[in-house]
Amino acid sequence: QVQLVESGGGLVQAGGSLRLSCAASGSDFSINTMGWYRQAPGKQREWVTTTTTSGRTNYADFVKGRFTISRDGAKNTVYLQMNSLKVEDTAVYYCYLAYAGKIYWGQGTQVTVSS
Repeated sequence: QVQLVESGGGLVQAGGSLRLSCAASGSDFSINTMGWYRQAPGKQREWVTTTTTSGRTNYADFVKGRFTISRDGAKNTVYLQMNSLKVEDTAVYYCYLAYAGKIYWGQGTQVTVSS
């Protein structure tokens, strides 16, 4: 059974930083895509960033230059380094894994940025 476990959310002041982690287990995940979505209160879930096993990364325009996704292939873990956080980055952040034609989701971790 595939599981994604996220950690690292919390409360931070605007301009601060947080690092999220997402560990995948349950398969070898030899070729996959992992990344993050987020959902703010009253809004739809939106894509944030993606990384592939080939090393390709993509970012939504609203996080470019501030967020960095990285992965530890040996641990099937991805990280999201979030710098220069803004109040509008407040949301529940969801990790996802696309593998073998399926998409799996983490439970979500709350990120709150105060002014």
